[in-house]
Amino acid sequence: MTTGRPPSRRTLRPTIVKLHRWLGLAAAVFWLLQAITGSLIVFHWELRDAALGDVHRPTDPAAIERRLTALAPPGTGTAVGSMWTTAGLPDRYDIYYTDAKGEDRSARILGDGTVLDREASVTGGALDTMVGLHHDLLAGPTIVSRKGTWTMALKPSGKGNAAARLYSWHRAIGLWLILPALLIAITGTLLKFPDGVANLLGADTPGLPPVPARGAPVGFASAVGAAMRVLPGSALVSVSFPEAKDATYSVLLRTPDEMRNAYGASRVLIDANDGSVRGRFPIAAASIGTQVSAAIVPIHTGQAAGPVGRLIVLTIGLSLVAMIVTGPLLWARRRKKRRAA
Repeated sequence: MTTGRPPSRRTLRPTIVKLHRWLGLAAAVFWLLQAITGSLIVFHWELRDAALGDVHRPTDPAAIERRLTALAPPGTGTAVGSMWTTAGLPDRYDIYYTDAKGEDRSARILGDGTVLDREASVTGGALDTMVGLHHDLLAGPTIVSRKGTWTMALKPSGKGNAAARLYSWHRAIGLWLILPALLIAITGTLLKFPDGVANLLGADTPGLPPVPARGAPVGFASAVGAAMRVLPGSALVSVSFPEAKDATYSVLLRTPDEMRNAYGASRVLIDANDGSVRGRFPIAAASIGTQVSAAIVPIHTGQAAGPVGRLIVLTIGLSLVAMIVTGPLLWARRRKKRRAA
């Protein structure tokens, strides 16, 4: 009589184990790239700005307007499309414009309109490569802990052989990181589907019907000044300039009462024809779905908790690297031990 498991099951299990191992290694490489690039870009805004010096000039809308005119003189065919805060050192902005040949250009300026750098600070470079790599990969490590006594598992052991000590560190790091890492992973994944998430949450997009231009638009300084008077104490984040089809300045601001975020979520629309306020949309007055949607980025990057939160994200990223590296090392040690036996 034949005993034991059927031949099909005896041959299937090693195949499944091998497949699981290779899938695990592939996932580890993916997560390792995410963890490394994510850790390196936590402070990429500040690093970009610091590379250009620490000069500070307070934001002066009138001076910025003069710089905008110098970059895009009227009648030359050059047009400014938008201006954004650099999100690094305070009172620094990136201006994006199209020259007379239709080519995209950019310039990084101080708050008084002084040009710090053209093109290079906004496009290209190692930091931008890492940011692109991290953003283009679907984010998200998921850590599964092993069974054991929680109080013992949370504390790495200094006893036993090298393999035992390595395993205790691997397990402890995984258990300490599981909740914050999952939060970062989930919010990072949600960022890959912004429109779908916004629709699911019922988030509103501030906007009004376009208005036709009735002549030369009011200046940048007038539009920004009007917007900031509507939401006092706000910091300027970005400005989208009026176009032929819609004579509206869209001014994005960061209000004092909203979640900490390099890019604010409050918006004011200014009629470029006469400088009047077309609409005000402070994030604090928005729907719950809109506020939750706006909170995804600052939670994922740690900005919601200020510098401490970003340091926590950095620590989690570095710990995930340690977690991923110790896993294969542990597996290799166990495999060597089984062969020796």
